Amino acid sequence: MRITLKVAYIGTDYHGFQVQPDARTIEGELFAALGEIGLITDPHEARYIAAGRTDKGVHAIGQVIAFDTDNPELAVPRIINSKLPPAIWTWARAQVHSDFDPRRDPVYRVYRYIMCGKYDISTLRNASKILKGEHDFSNFSTPDKDRTGTCMIEMIGISVEREFTIIDVRARFFLWHMVRKIAAALKMVGNGSRDESWLKQMLYPDEYTEGIQPAPAYGLILKNIEYENINWVEDEYAKKKISENLEKQFLWNGVMAEMLRELRESMTDQSC
Repeated sequence: MRITLKVAYIGTDYHGFQVQPDARTIEGELFAALGEIGLITDPHEARYIAAGRTDKGVHAIGQVIAFDTDNPELAVPRIINSKLPPAIWTWARAQVHSDFDPRRDPVYRVYRYIMCGKYDISTLRNASKILKGEHDFSNFSTPDKDRTGTCMIEMIGISVEREFTIIDVRARFFLWHMVRKIAAALKMVGNGSRDESWLKQMLYPDEYTEGIQPAPAYGLILKNIEYENINWVEDEYAKKKISENLEKQFLWNGVMAEMLRELRESMTDQSC
């Protein structure tokens, strides 16, 4: 039977998603957990496939993996999570047809980039419209010999939440570093160091080439991958435990943020 799972993770302490020799990765931890439970013995024999790779430090809510197993009754998120580290979780499962390929079958993918700082929202929204549609995004990606530079962006949404600017991008597929480089480009337009004419130029790499440093990996989340005709069964117990775990981390990091703010302000306070 072929099973697919939704996977979430905090990528901070991992060397990316894809398994690598002598490096701690999300996929490596998943292989270990699935093997310990008895769901798979060998990823190749199980026809294991992941929807995509995320780089070192990138996070996910909606990563998707699929594999064949003779023990589908054990493919329960709460059981799998008991064998995973605290920063990796599965939270939904589905039985799929035998040729389901989570990498090739998506209707669309959604990434979210969280950028610290507020920028003129109308400027960013006008700039984002330039990027919507089918373009050659070679200037917004790291070269990959297996991929064309052409990509269709279906949607770019810009919003502001508290002191953060949120960029949501939807497409059927993305190029390597594409979302992080788009975030970096929009930040430059937002802070006035570049303008819309520059952004338009960047979409014609045959005429104009400029390298962009990707925005930091810690701001990127693989938010969702959508498929047709999959009936996901969410594990409510697993989601509850994940939420409790994240609440503890949220409180700890919130206190740490205020502590760092206090230290920073103390170092800039001339009266000290």
